[in-house]
Amino acid sequence: MVRRVKALVVGSGPAGLTGAIAIAESLGDGKDVVIIDEGIEPGGQLPKQTHKFFGHEGFYASVRGFEIGNLLVKKVKSLGVEIIQQATVTGIYEDVITVYDRVNNIVNEYLADYLLIATGATEKFLAFKNNTLPGVYGAGAVQTLMNQYRVLPGQSFLIVGAGNIGLIVAYQLVQAGAKVKAIVEASSRVGGYAVHANKVKRLGIPILLKHTILEAIGNDKVQGAVVAEVDERFKPVPGTEKEFVVDAICLAVGLQPNVELVAQTGAKLVYIPELGGYVPLRNENMRTTVHNVFVAGDLSGIEEATTAMIEGYIAGYNIAQELTGKSFEEKIEKMKKELEEFRRGPFSKKVRDGLKKMGIVFPEGGYREEQQVDKGPLGKLRAVIECSQAIPCNPCETSCPTGAINVGGNINGIPQIDYTKCIGCGVCVMKCPGLAIFMIQEKDEYSLVGIPYELLPIPSNGTKVKLLDREGKDVTDGEVDHVALNNKGKTHIVFLKVPKGFEDVVRSFRILAKSEEFICRCEEITKEDIERVIDMGITDYEELRRVLRIGMGPCGGKTCRTLTLQILSEKTGRPVSEIELGAYRPPTMPTPFEAVVKSVLTENSEVSENIPGGVKDE
Repeated sequence: MVRRVKALVVGSGPAGLTGAIAIAESLGDGKDVVIIDEGIEPGGQLPKQTHKFFGHEGFYASVRGFEIGNLLVKKVKSLGVEIIQQATVTGIYEDVITVYDRVNNIVNEYLADYLLIATGATEKFLAFKNNTLPGVYGAGAVQTLMNQYRVLPGQSFLIVGAGNIGLIVAYQLVQAGAKVKAIVEASSRVGGYAVHANKVKRLGIPILLKHTILEAIGNDKVQGAVVAEVDERFKPVPGTEKEFVVDAICLAVGLQPNVELVAQTGAKLVYIPELGGYVPLRNENMRTTVHNVFVAGDLSGIEEATTAMIEGYIAGYNIAQELTGKSFEEKIEKMKKELEEFRRGPFSKKVRDGLKKMGIVFPEGGYREEQQVDKGPLGKLRAVIECSQAIPCNPCETSCPTGAINVGGNINGIPQIDYTKCIGCGVCVMKCPGLAIFMIQEKDEYSLVGIPYELLPIPSNGTKVKLLDREGKDVTDGEVDHVALNNKGKTHIVFLKVPKGFEDVVRSFRILAKSEEFICRCEEITKEDIERVIDMGITDYEELRRVLRIGMGPCGGKTCRTLTLQILSEKTGRPVSEIELGAYRPPTMPTPFEAVVKSVLTENSEVSENIPGGVKDE
């Protein structure tokens, strides 16, 4: 049986969700709007995005991607729109649209008055020796495993590609506890936002420009990688090879639009490299060359999630306008103005150039490019912004309670601070998606530097640390003065005591590795562990053993028992001779269960020889 709907949306990413919202709101009821998506949960790429988004608050700036996905999905469902997950549109024919339902293993058929295709993009791959070895991943796969399934696909990574995706994944890997050895980028410059690049550099991750990967090393899995410098034609330069010992290689070398379905509608495709390759030809209302087929998001050109949401709204309102016969031009024009502002900046040049080939023109410029030289009055706790690149983002401006920060009228403008209004509250530090704002205050004997912090563990007051510069290199020693916790946004501020004169140098820190004195090596019990339990009031060896399992490993306490008794003596002031030695229990060495079982079976067999009929069943 064929199901008829007014609007069928293919893809539940940001563009598909906002498109469905616009249609359902305009219709007044979403029962005739259906979203088809092949993922296990709605949101497209949003569920795997743990970083805060750029842009402005109208499009969830400073909100983490997975949270944006939850908000959009909740809105869609509240409007009565049905989202069918784990279902794939397998074909678009003249008379029907076929959808394979993987859950029920059935192919369903649909007819739709209007079709909004928002199928996003797929990752580009890279040809190099042994690129099929287990341990070579696309960036999307790494994010899916790490952020959705809580599986870390490796411990030591090489990232290939320094666009926003590569930089973001590198940072998220460190958050998850992995080691990123390097990011290699074939271009002579970082392709992503400078604030993203600065975040990873402060963590000590080198970004090797004009480098590419030549080979994955390993037999059954990745055990290393060979990289080399490239010349102006992106050819490897002989003699510049370097080896990295890694167990995973993450490829973040770009995206290409998923055009298969839109091509089946008969819509015209055009090749525009600036937009990612082949894209559907469409107008400023997101309508393709087929009257009732609209597109939005990365399918229409590789860009940001914010612009995908805006395009979804534009397509949705245009579809609703035709379905209802009502005018939604005011809402459509508002969204077009949003796109115009977002695309004025330098990072949108490629997109502007690509759209111009379709006859769609966007203005550029009109934003502030001047950086602020004034770092504020000495001795006052104040914010210092180190965002020197014109990118579409203004949460620092909108979050400042005193109006001290402004971006100059256009969202792409470089922010500046009026220090006569700054009260040193730190709200802007916690809201900044790029972690590009710091707190500084000069004191008599030392200075305070507040660092935005999104890693674990959160250091406690007085923790000794190694102070690092903007490149993640050791500068000097310091300690944590205090931590301002932000339980809602999870971007905390760690205030460091920094030697005078280092206020403009220190931008990160590393917690010094704890000097671990292992007492019980079998159970990995340290001297600190034992002293902590003794301080709790447990001063008997047997009780210590029950709490910590000390002496219960393979050696049976041959090494640790004496050391533990000495620690008990030091902590309690009692001579070792007055402390109970504790019981010595069998077995004196680990004995396999197999050996015990064999012994029992042998014994039973011998006994059975003396029992008529052999071993008796019980």
